[in-house]
Amino acid sequence: MLIVTTDTIEGREVADYLGIVSGDAIVGANIFRDVFARVRDVVGGRAGGYEKALRGAKEHALEDMVNEAQARGADAVLAVDLDYEVVGDSMLMVSANGTAVKLK
Repeated sequence: MLIVTTDTIEGREVADYLGIVSGDAIVGANIFRDVFARVRDVVGGRAGGYEKALRGAKEHALEDMVNEAQARGADAVLAVDLDYEVVGDSMLMVSANGTAVKLK
C-alpha cells in the first residue's frame, strides 16, 4: 500500500477513486508523564514519554486509514493529511485522512 501526501504518484496513473478514508487515535496523558514533562521543560530536554505516545497514536491512525483503504480494494492513499487536536484537558487526538485509489 502506497501512502503519500501528494495528489499523484510519479509514473503511476489513477484508475479509480474509491473515496475518502480516515483513521483516528486518541491518546491520554497520565499524571506521571505530565510531571516529568514539566520538569524537562524547566531544565531542558525532550519529553520522551509524550513523543512516544504521539508517535504511537500517529501509527495507529495511519494503520486504521490503511485498513479502510484495503477494505475498499485500494492500492494507494493519496493526499494524506495528519491532524492533531486536543480533546478535553489531557487527551490528544490524531486523525489521518486521504483519498483511497486504485492504480493502473
